[in-house]
Amino acid sequence: MLDPIADKLLVATCLLLLAADTDRTIAGWSLWAAIIILCREILVSGLREYLAELKVSVPVTRIAKWKTTVQMIAIGFLLAGPAGDKILPYTTQTGIVLLWVAAIITLYTGYDYFRAGLKHVIE
Repeated sequence: MLDPIADKLLVATCLLLLAADTDRTIAGWSLWAAIIILCREILVSGLREYLAELKVSVPVTRIAKWKTTVQMIAIGFLLAGPAGDKILPYTTQTGIVLLWVAAIITLYTGYDYFRAGLKHVIE
């Protein structure tokens, strides 16, 4: 039960700290990728809570697990930041690209969960 919550807290905390960092690792247009990810996490968590009250289970899809994996890898690259760039060139840029990949997968999985949950909400 706590594993998905821990994933969400870890991702949210890291994204917020990377956006607020003095190096501004996540800045400009990349902030939108972080916002998409954070909004989806909040909306899906709320939907799951609502559906749990209705005794409806929303299983985690394989692509949602891939989304979490890509998010964690992106955050790893972004946490390395400028120090990582000195060891492995383009570390930060790789993290930003992976963050956008995660955001795109996030949109898809968020829509997928919303579509599945909407049937039960309407009923």
